Amino acid sequence: MRILIIIDGLPGGGAEKVVLTLCQGMHNVGINVTLISLRDVCDYSIPENLNYKVVADNSRTPWRKLTELSRRGKQLDKAVLEIENEQGRFDLILSNLHKTDRIVRKSHIYSSDRLWFCIHGILSTTYLGHRKGWDRWNKRRKMASVYQNKNIVAVSKAVGVDLERNILASPRHLKVINNPFNIVEIEELASHPCDMAGQEYLLHVGRFHIQKRHDRLLEAYAKSGLQVPLVLIGTGNESYIDEIKALATKLRIDDRVIFAGFKANPFPYIKHAKQLIMSSDSEGFGNVLVESLICGTPIVSTACPGGPIEILENTGMHRGLAEVNADSLSQKIIEVYNNPPVIDKDLLKIYEISYICEKYKALMNC
Repeated sequence: MRILIIIDGLPGGGAEKVVLTLCQGMHNVGINVTLISLRDVCDYSIPENLNYKVVADNSRTPWRKLTELSRRGKQLDKAVLEIENEQGRFDLILSNLHKTDRIVRKSHIYSSDRLWFCIHGILSTTYLGHRKGWDRWNKRRKMASVYQNKNIVAVSKAVGVDLERNILASPRHLKVINNPFNIVEIEELASHPCDMAGQEYLLHVGRFHIQKRHDRLLEAYAKSGLQVPLVLIGTGNESYIDEIKALATKLRIDDRVIFAGFKANPFPYIKHAKQLIMSSDSEGFGNVLVESLICGTPIVSTACPGGPIEILENTGMHRGLAEVNADSLSQKIIEVYNNPPVIDKDLLKIYEISYICEKYKALMNC
């Protein structure tokens, strides 16, 4: 079986990490995988034995933006044709992220029944949330036209619902396939030394972005009255980080909030935390919630649009679901801190990489 996975670059993001995990998992079960990146950007280690090809656009013409999608669609067609002529026809093609999908739409691949668009986030929040009036209507219309009557993989039920109800696209097929996790590998990484082992602390892991709502997190933490430190792992826009630091000072919790920055291996910090908190406005899936449970750490999350509700309900962690406001989040932080739930590791098997790979293989029969 031969599978082609396409993505618009591999910067340090959640969807990019998911794609590489999937590539490794497919290779491990005997699937021949080719990964095409449409930009020469990669912040991750490429798995060994992966057929990896960069199809970068080097156009420097003044009108390059006007012709970008069609030009890059032709570049993609050329690369795919060359690979198939050398190695044989692909049985399945997976396009990841909306920019990639827009380029694929301008290629010959778009008309193929082998093609599945993999949607990793709540598109209406990401692309329509800040738009109004005609601008919002036009952007929604363009997005819907990409996915109309096409094969769709949604990483959570909520992502699929958003596509149909808010983007108003009607897929030909819609399958929900959760993100994959290499549970053994995560457990091994979590066993590495941690400079905070033996201390009690609360933890948030995620980039500093307005969607993650660090402001809500700090307000909830302040309202909780808990004296254990709150550790924030992640990077982002420096001006936004400065805003969050100023808020910590305003709330008089700056002596207990630790801005830990980027951690190449965050799993030991997750393993030794008292609880992991997610305060987002929306999440396509919520990878860190599953990763936290794999590490044996209880979770608290806002019941925001996306995967968190499904994850907490599927894993028996529903007690940690808060309304999307600081007061409710604060209450849940206290409840789970005082009475942490027992984590049933057997319930996490639905996220194991081998199980998820079988779901992708089953797309061949649709």
